[in-house]
Amino acid sequence: MDPKGQRVKLNDSHFIPVLGFGTAEAKEVAKSEALDVTKFAIEVGFRHIDCAYVYQNEKQVGQAIQSKISDGTVKREDIFYTSKLWCTFLRPELVRPALEKSLKNLQLDYVDLYIIHFPLAMKPGEESFPKDESGKLIGDSVDLCHTWEALEKCKDAGLTKSIGVSNFNHKQLEKILNKPGLKYKPVCNQVECHPYLNQSKLLDFCKSHDIVLVAYGALGSQRKHWVNLNLPVLLEDPVLSAIAKKHKQTPAVVALRYQIQRGVVVLAKSYNKKRIKENIQVFDFELTPEDMKAIDGLNRNIRYYEFLIGVGHPEYPFSEEY
Repeated sequence: MDPKGQRVKLNDSHFIPVLGFGTAEAKEVAKSEALDVTKFAIEVGFRHIDCAYVYQNEKQVGQAIQSKISDGTVKREDIFYTSKLWCTFLRPELVRPALEKSLKNLQLDYVDLYIIHFPLAMKPGEESFPKDESGKLIGDSVDLCHTWEALEKCKDAGLTKSIGVSNFNHKQLEKILNKPGLKYKPVCNQVECHPYLNQSKLLDFCKSHDIVLVAYGALGSQRKHWVNLNLPVLLEDPVLSAIAKKHKQTPAVVALRYQIQRGVVVLAKSYNKKRIKENIQVFDFELTPEDMKAIDGLNRNIRYYEFLIGVGHPEYPFSEEY
């Protein structure tokens, strides 16, 4: 099946492919690898590429896209590219310059989706994680509604087709939705979401406002940093493994398929070519209602990406239930 056909309509009438390729990677991975695997992902059929300023690999990911455009594999409009506004650029006057910097790194005229990476404003400057002497994060006080207005202007200027948020809880989303003079609703909220943290309440909230939930960490986590390593490994779960065996698929592909069937756009992050190729097989089979129910039953509110460095910030999003 052609994965390009699998798209969801956003509330601003643009379309987002339901399966995306995530490019966040542990710092140990060479940037040149981001170039190679992104090219490979496009070759095997991924059309939705998710990246961010803070990953420090937008140049390489951009080169991969350019090379696949110039060799005729894809046209620019075939690719759905997401970038993210980092926490040190949340002051309204810093938003457009941050997006322009990403565009320059990418060699693109526009991104398809630009989202606020995290609701925690941090002190502007060169440091992505500004800390004081005691190692505590230095926050900044910014009204997220003003940041949002700056994103709306970027959309009006044609620098991004759609705008959204990431890691927002329902109260933070409500704040934007209820903002006086709101011009554009967020099209999405990108959050950690997998069978151990299925986000069903946040998903219902988003659906009720025509906001798409985008799942990162959909395979649990293989990452070494930002992650609590004492947690159980999702892909070794016996229920997932049994369902995978039944469908002759991998537990990873079952975890991805689960999200697509519940109306969630899902990001598959892997720097392993064999697995990148396997992950696109998510369109080759369907989970039964019993499978879906069994996977729903795995939820235990386990968060792998707690972003503990942000605890104590007034906008830290994960203290809320959803």
